[in-house]
Amino acid sequence: MEQKSMTALVSAFARAYHSTQKEIKIFNDYLAKEVLTLEEYDQIACHMSKGIDFFNPSFDGTEDKALQWVVDNQLSPSPLGRAAFSESMLKNAVKIGTEQYLIFAAGYDTFSHRQPDWATNIEIFEFDHPDMIADKQKRIHDLVEKRPANIHYVAVDFEEDYWQSCLLDCQAFDQNKISFCSLLGISYYLSKEKFSAIVQVLSRYVPKGSSVVFDYPDENTHTEKAGVRAKKQVAIAGAANEKMHSGYSYLEMEKLLADNSFFIYEHLTPDEITEHFFKKYNEAHPQHQMTAFDNVNYCLAVKR
Repeated sequence: MEQKSMTALVSAFARAYHSTQKEIKIFNDYLAKEVLTLEEYDQIACHMSKGIDFFNPSFDGTEDKALQWVVDNQLSPSPLGRAAFSESMLKNAVKIGTEQYLIFAAGYDTFSHRQPDWATNIEIFEFDHPDMIADKQKRIHDLVEKRPANIHYVAVDFEEDYWQSCLLDCQAFDQNKISFCSLLGISYYLSKEKFSAIVQVLSRYVPKGSSVVFDYPDENTHTEKAGVRAKKQVAIAGAANEKMHSGYSYLEMEKLLADNSFFIYEHLTPDEITEHFFKKYNEAHPQHQMTAFDNVNYCLAVKR
């Protein structure tokens, strides 16, 4: 597996494992396993189960139980929680007039191909690196017979300053239509300046009432105050050459958004995320409960 897509592959694996192995689901991405090859799925599963000593040195059990522990404690909480949060916020936004859904760093997100009835009249734009888009299109082509007409792929590189021209060059994008912009999984890997620049561009090109949804690491992520899982996640990302850069306080994030005409409409801390989205699962699995990821908050902001 190429390092450039390791994070996206592992995220897809986590969603796939949960949707196929759990009866009560925090988030049901029933297409995730289909996106991965059997070899990729088995390779990630093997790698993670054999890494149990890194994740939980005191663990004692079978390889299957080791894999379950790693997935439930380290891999799944973020992909499942943030997807559940984002898609619930998107559903509400569509009810009150959102017409465009912009997914930045879409990776192997499958929403476009499992659209619920309430989403079929919106235009969906998937933004990602050209190599990732080409790879995903090949996988999806093998998975579905016909691509929905409301999907638009836009190749961008967020590290380059010209990426916004790619958005404007997409003829289907309408600057006058209220948009819902997903920035999930992005803030970790960009400098604060780069992340702020993305929010600034969106503020410039989407109208009042549009929203952005994202997860972000708090100010303790890169300090000794960080949770054990957060420290391990930073180490894993660094080993995969996908270094995590930033951490934000609530006030710092509030100011970043306000400077770009956005106000925080919904904000959840890890404990609140667990209560909102993991409660039913945990009630059904009292011996194997899952908690939202350490030092990660979810945010929905709306343009004034």
